[in-house]
Amino acid sequence: MPREPFVRDASIVLPGIASAHSHAFQRVLRGRTQRSRGAGAGSFWSWRGLMYSIATRVSPEDLYAISRYAFVELATAGITCVGEFHYVHHDTNGASYAERTLLSGTLIRAARDAGLRIALLRVVYLRAGLGRTLEDAQRRFVDPSIEHALRDVDTLSSQHADDACVRVGLAPHSVRAVDRASLREAARFANERSLPLHMHVSEQRREVRECLAEHGVRPVALLSDVGALSDRFSAVHATHLDAHEAKLLGTSRSFACICRTTERDLGDGAPDLAALSASGVRFTTGTDSHASVDPFEEVRAMELDERTRAEAREVALDAEGIVGSLTHDAFDSLGFDLDALDDEVVLDARDPAIDTLAERSDRAAVLDAIAWQASARAVRRVTVAGRTIVEDGRHVDYDAARTAYEDAIRRLL
Repeated sequence: MPREPFVRDASIVLPGIASAHSHAFQRVLRGRTQRSRGAGAGSFWSWRGLMYSIATRVSPEDLYAISRYAFVELATAGITCVGEFHYVHHDTNGASYAERTLLSGTLIRAARDAGLRIALLRVVYLRAGLGRTLEDAQRRFVDPSIEHALRDVDTLSSQHADDACVRVGLAPHSVRAVDRASLREAARFANERSLPLHMHVSEQRREVRECLAEHGVRPVALLSDVGALSDRFSAVHATHLDAHEAKLLGTSRSFACICRTTERDLGDGAPDLAALSASGVRFTTGTDSHASVDPFEEVRAMELDERTRAEAREVALDAEGIVGSLTHDAFDSLGFDLDALDDEVVLDARDPAIDTLAERSDRAAVLDAIAWQASARAVRRVTVAGRTIVEDGRHVDYDAARTAYEDAIRRLL
């Protein structure tokens, strides 16, 4: 039987929580992108320009300090496993480091030093878009060929094969950044090795228009054509899909990773979760840009935002579905079997938000307490692989991680 949340003494105990989509270095941008000015101010694209300004300059040392602090914050909020969608691969001139996987290894080390499990989702980024010239920051993302990226995945897989807390997956960035032939090769590679395969899908309407212009089909149809869809595939955002695309994702038992805090922050729009749910798509959620960190609010927002869009209640996810999206489905999407792991997240059942539900202790009440009422404030203890990393709501390495993060901020800003 799958491990389920339960009540123990005055606590609610969960078997582990995963954030399936993270860009840890973007933690630096929190609160710093809300006052953009000029043409296009306040759009996703103006935000991207500010993000690129950090990506252009971040050093390996800065990346470690920022990511470690971001992962400490995740742990404090109850997250035991992170899917890190990593695309800053090369030096500030766009040249490969002597150790090509230096920055991927830096992120893995940061997560492990923070005590988290990590699925390093190595991004494939081959172009700025059809016919577009690379921007300066993108030189740090782009590989000369798909073969270079795939060799890095094999290298990382070998390097961390003996660490039960590390998985390595493959992540074509988007249909903008990867051509059809390379998408097909990435899908073949992931399928042969049974790797998690994640990709930004239809985050922006412009992406859909450009995909139609280049390929004559919408993004999910293209992914189906090249063999990318499977029960290991995660469509991150899945914001602007039509009904046929939802059915393609559901038939293949793919995941949709919804990141409402970031999607709302950037004004991306809202996916049709009711259509996705009816098609059989499995849901996960992610911290994405780290605009804020509360996994309970993040996953709850999927259903509540859908209620706002649909003007109805109980549209896409019930309490059981919400908790599953935080736990088993999220771990599955990252290549981990949660039932085999020694992870535990302990919530204070006396927290004012959940005490009147949790005191009943029956299964339905516990699921309702987590899904509809809990917040990161209630997290008291977090254990990963048998090691307690958060006690009494505080991470054991918080002070050192915060000091190093502040030093990195002073260098970058």
